[in-house]
Amino acid sequence: MSGNASFTFDDVAAISLERCIAPVTVTSADIDERLAPFLERIGSEPGLLQNLAGIEERRQWPEGVSFMDAAAMAAEKALASAGVSADQIGLLIDTSVCRERLEPSSAVTVHDLLGLPTDCINYDLSNACLGFLNGIHLAGVMIESGQIDYALVVDGEGTREIHNNTIERLLQEDSSLDDLFSNFASLTLGSGSAAMVLGRHSQNPGSHKVVRGFFRAMTEHHDLCVGSLDGMRTDARALLDAGTGLAKIAWDEAEKDDWQGLDRYILHQVSKVHTAAMIDVLGLDASRVPMTFPTYGNIGPAAIPFTLADVQDTLSEGDRVLCMGIGSGLNASVIELLW
Repeated sequence: MSGNASFTFDDVAAISLERCIAPVTVTSADIDERLAPFLERIGSEPGLLQNLAGIEERRQWPEGVSFMDAAAMAAEKALASAGVSADQIGLLIDTSVCRERLEPSSAVTVHDLLGLPTDCINYDLSNACLGFLNGIHLAGVMIESGQIDYALVVDGEGTREIHNNTIERLLQEDSSLDDLFSNFASLTLGSGSAAMVLGRHSQNPGSHKVVRGFFRAMTEHHDLCVGSLDGMRTDARALLDAGTGLAKIAWDEAEKDDWQGLDRYILHQVSKVHTAAMIDVLGLDASRVPMTFPTYGNIGPAAIPFTLADVQDTLSEGDRVLCMGIGSGLNASVIELLW
């Protein structure tokens, strides 16, 4: 690829990666039970969420746990795992889609909760489900250029509000089967958080090198998936077709020959239909694609780091890992790590 769509790093690494699992389990059967009057009225059987999306359950945070609290919890774990103190962090990026306010940033609350230094740059980075990968890239640029020594990328997502709002809307007397499919994606969402500490590979033994990556946009599809805490409106079929089409175009223009046969492919976790389509269009070995969506749902930007954290203990030194995602908008991103 040409221009600024691709990048390589010489001395950037992920020093630690941690996740936090939200403790409240919400099964698809639980949601079916809450939607029972609606499902009976439209003549639909329970089980659509599990049968179509392959999602058995997802998680929620207890009431009173904010998105920023969730991000900070994962960050504390990542700092401890990295052996890096808070006063060494020069950059904090909060990539959460879920946010409680327009301003100030979520990052300022996380910065305060962690006791980060006053000279630590901090801001939010929002790019749908690709935010965390974009955060890795920007942090790497600042580390590689010598502006900072360590960066912290965080993400905290929660679904309690969007689930409740969606269910209440579907229970209204004028809702229809079309409304169910338009709001279907909202009910697949899950809660969780993740955080990564980045620094220089040469100065942190045992770290995992961030090798390279690329980005690609097809923003003519910006209206296929539009969401807020009130709900998410999605044209699922068109989004799947456009997303896999973008992935194939980007894959073919990048280093697809070199990226066949890698040790793990960490895909953004959406559903069984989406995952199967991505595996098929990219020609991946399904046994090398770990899946967390069946038990955690779609955790937005946290999904990729959350899934990588889930399998990181199974990786060996020298393993090549490709993190890949399509975000509504549409944007595509790939980042290669060397374990």
